Amino acid sequence: MYPELINIILLTLKVSGLALLIAILIGISLGIYLALHDFPFKKIVVGVINTGMGLPPVVVGLLVMLFLWRGGPLGFLDLIYTPWAMICAQVILATPIIAGLTMATIQQIPQKMKWQALALGANNLQLAWLLAKETRLSLLAAVMAGFGGIISEVGAVMMVGGNIKGQTRVLTTAIVLESQKGAFELAIALSVVLLLLLFSVNFGLTMIQQRTKKS
Repeated sequence: MYPELINIILLTLKVSGLALLIAILIGISLGIYLALHDFPFKKIVVGVINTGMGLPPVVVGLLVMLFLWRGGPLGFLDLIYTPWAMICAQVILATPIIAGLTMATIQQIPQKMKWQALALGANNLQLAWLLAKETRLSLLAAVMAGFGGIISEVGAVMMVGGNIKGQTRVLTTAIVLESQKGAFELAIALSVVLLLLLFSVNFGLTMIQQRTKKS
């Protein structure tokens, strides 16, 4: 059981970690862009982002499955029931959370600060970097929210991953499986591992956040 448990933990970290990294790159960039630029239909885009922050995971799982299914638009990639399909679903779940919180954070920065940076010759990329540095504490909170949203998710990853032993079984899907089998002691043990993993990552990010705040 221990080798299988180690494999489940490592796969959980691999899938959720890579999904979080992709969601950070897309979400923070998108959030900053939306906060700094006006364009036609911006309100619609913001509405989509805000709606995405509360997307039902099973709906995300269904959409990803339809796209990746062998008869779907991306079926030729043969990604269904693989870790990559799970990563796709988790990215879709986490990106709106990170983007929405980033946008709200950047929008609260005084407009005078943005004008001052532009007046001193900063280009758009430099301005975005400056604002990201100024709001790094809040951005770390957005990252923690995104991570919490994906590592604890079960519906979408089970639909697109299939919960295959040794291939796509992660902590959340293993907990569901053991509960359905009536192995509640093992399910509780897996839940404790999941909570410890979630706490460890968030504690590490919190330490970075507080150390940055003091400096």
